[in-house]
Amino acid sequence: MLTPTARAWFDEALTSATARTALWELRFASAGRHCGPEHADSVRVALLRAARADTDVLSRLYHHGSAPERRAVLLALPTLVTGPEALPLVEDALRTHDTDLLTAALGPYAASHLAPHAWRHAVLKCLFTGVPLDTVAGLHDRARGDTELARMLSDYAAERTAADRPVPADLHRALALTTPTAPTEES
Repeated sequence: MLTPTARAWFDEALTSATARTALWELRFASAGRHCGPEHADSVRVALLRAARADTDVLSRLYHHGSAPERRAVLLALPTLVTGPEALPLVEDALRTHDTDLLTAALGPYAASHLAPHAWRHAVLKCLFTGVPLDTVAGLHDRARGDTELARMLSDYAAERTAADRPVPADLHRALALTTPTAPTEES
């Protein structure tokens, strides 16, 4: 819950974002300072929604923003962008080693728009970096019957085993998800 001072700041910031005044983007950047880091993501996403930020604005804020600002842009994508035009932002985040950005990048927007090849590599990157696969939106549906993902996971497990390194527990769970589901017989 926001403090009364933070709530007043947020209300002003929302008004600014809704009106799309020049100040709203500055308020987007300073949300963590005024509302606290624990509320920064939700405040920033609310500002992006209130401003009805388009792909150009989202791209500018992402490319000029700090890691927390980038994370908020990624978190807002599913509610602001209906098509694949914001994929370059997701792809950029997937090239980083920032686990918070990776987690945000693999939300519902990526589940809907990321190409299978890039999505598979993102799943592997989660395993490399220790990002829990529970954070990958759509994992169950996208992994089902994905023989290429199964091959990649098996190869990674074999590589880890050969190097006498532990195999992440999430790998086995993801590998189990790649098994195609058998059709059910109707009576």
